[in-house]
Formats: sequence, structure tokens, C-alpha cells
Amino acid sequence: MNHMHDGTKGRCSGCGILLQTEQPELPGYTPTKALDRDPVICQRCFRIKNYSEASSVTVDQDEFLALLSKIGDKDALVIHIVDLFDFEGSMISALQRFVGNNPVLLAVNKTDLLPKVTNWNKVRNWVQMQAKAQGLRTVDIVLCSAKQNQGFDRLLESVNEHRGDRDVYVVGATNVGKSTLINRLIRDYSDLDQELTTSRYPGTTLDMVHIPLDDGASIIDTPGIVYPWRYSEIVSRKDLSAIMPDKPLKPAVYQLNSGQTLFFGGLARFDFIEGERQSFTCYINNAIKIHRTKLERADELYKDHAGELLSPPSREDMEDIPEWTRHDFRIKKGSRNDVFISGLGWIKVNGQEGALVAVHAPRGVRVMVRPSLI
Repeated sequence: MNHMHDGTKGRCSGCGILLQTEQPELPGYTPTKALDRDPVICQRCFRIKNYSEASSVTVDQDEFLALLSKIGDKDALVIHIVDLFDFEGSMISALQRFVGNNPVLLAVNKTDLLPKVTNWNKVRNWVQMQAKAQGLRTVDIVLCSAKQNQGFDRLLESVNEHRGDRDVYVVGATNVGKSTLINRLIRDYSDLDQELTTSRYPGTTLDMVHIPLDDGASIIDTPGIVYPWRYSEIVSRKDLSAIMPDKPLKPAVYQLNSGQTLFFGGLARFDFIEGERQSFTCYINNAIKIHRTKLERADELYKDHAGELLSPPSREDMEDIPEWTRHDFRIKKGSRNDVFISGLGWIKVNGQEGALVAVHAPRGVRVMVRPSLI
């Protein structure tokens, strides 16, 4: 390892930051004994890689958009990775404005979370329709699972088909599985033995990681964009695993009369205000307990039991979560809809009789009605 004279130890091959061995609490720290590793990575990258700790470092939206606008001037293929579990929350809706005429390949990750009996053609059509509704034109849509290593061959085929000899830009929100995908691309397209950890410290000069390909072009990994409207951005570290599912969702079906409420731990609540008795299916992580109660008792129940019976979040984490706002929706007769809470999941309205419903969720979290995914 070539030690430089200014007290630094070269750069981390994971995130590109200058390494230092003196101050563990500062960016770029690596223990002296780790300098013999090849490739050398900083402690934070090491942890993310080995313990899959969610990366807490990202860029804010304005910075990210400035970065994106550079892509429009280049001749490149753009891979946009979104999370199927949080589709509307992880989609970069302004993408089309920035990519110019460059083709966009939409990689929809986390297909392993949908129940086994899912009809994938329908899911693909649904994605196509939703992308179009957001104004995004795609040359291809590939459903994949980074976790199960599924769909990547298909994705690589599509990259081959649409790339020519151009650079590839990979864009996506935080926690959508971007690093896994990039690592797969590195393995297939270049002889680099370094894998990438998606760690970046705010204020490092590193905006984009360039990974050289064998034909002289590059894969460019852009920083994960933080979207404040996703539930995953406001919960504490320990609750992140409670809300982010890692195995197929087991849908929970509830027959509700009007005037009944479902609490999703202490994270959100769903009120069935008016309508004929009908069934609702909840697609949320099974680690979160659902409590059914009468609508008239819901406020009181929350006041008395939030953070205990109704948890996560725990009582002490409650303080960091914004106050709840209420969203009212009228579900039209004869329509098939989901009530979607970004980063937490969705409630499918099974009946077609129509209904009046409300969702209470922390201020800023995106809540909406959409055509049913499943």
C-alpha cells in the first residue's frame, strides 16, 4: 500500500473517499490492520458490505437533480432502478425531463416480495401503465430480484441490446438494491475485482463512481437520492427492518364493517368510514402487527398505547416522527384500487361497492390511491 505523505492512505475502493487511520468517527476511517486488504475499503463500506447496514449517506434532491441534468448532455443508456414494494415512492418522476433523448431501461427490483402466485405479465403491464402515467418513456421494463438474483440475465440482455458502445448511468432512490445490481454489472462487464458499496459521505467530492468497462465506456453509479416522502426515510435504524420486508408478503385479509379502523403498529392507521361491509387486503411487512378497533375508539387507543401496544415505533422513537396527517379518499364504485402508503405498503380494496376511507400517517409521507397492483 503506498502511504502518502499527507497522512492519508489512498482512496477507498468502495466509495472513493480518502482513507485515514486516526479518527474512527470521521469519514474515510479504516483500521491500520485493514490497509493490507486488497482492495482496501473504509470501515463504513466494510460494514455495509458485510452486515448490509442501510447506508445513511446520500445527496439531497437539488444536488441530485443537478447531477441528473448532466446526463441529458451525454449519449448514454440510463438504468432507473425502482422498488416494486414502494413503486410510487422510489420512482424519479422528473427523470424524463433530465435524460433528454437517452433511452431509459426501467429495472423493477424486489419482485421476490410479491406473493408467489403473482401474475408477472399483469405486473409488467401495471408497471408500464404507471410509468407512462408519470410521464416516463421506457425502452424496456425488466422485473428482477437482487436478493434472489433473478431477472439479471434478462437485464444484461436488455443492456446489451440498448447500450451500443455508450456509457451506462444507473440512477435510483436509497434502499432500492442499487449496489447489488451495479456489482452484478461490474462482474459481467469488466475484469475489475472490486465490488462497490453504495456508501457516500455528504460533502465528499465524489459525485459519481465511474466503473470502466472492457470496451472503454463506463458504468456510472449516481448517488442514491433521498425522498423525504418514503416511510423508510423517517424511522430509526432499528425500525427500518420492521418496515422493509425481506421475504414474500403474506397478505392479511380483513372483513370490515364501516366504522372500523386498522392500526399498523404505531406507524399508520386505516379508517373504513362509510360503505357496505367488504374485505380489504393489507400488503405490509409481516413484522408489523395489525390491530383492529372501532373507529370511535381509535383516537383514544392511539393516545394511550402508541409506542407500546401500537409499535413500532417505540415510545422514545415517537418524538422523531412527524405528527400524523389525515388523508381522505373516496373509492369509486366498480374500480379496483390500492390505498398506498409510501415505504410501508398498501391496502387493496377488494369490494367494488365503493367506499369512503381515510389514512393517518406522518406528515410528509406520500399516501395515494392507485390502480391495484395485484
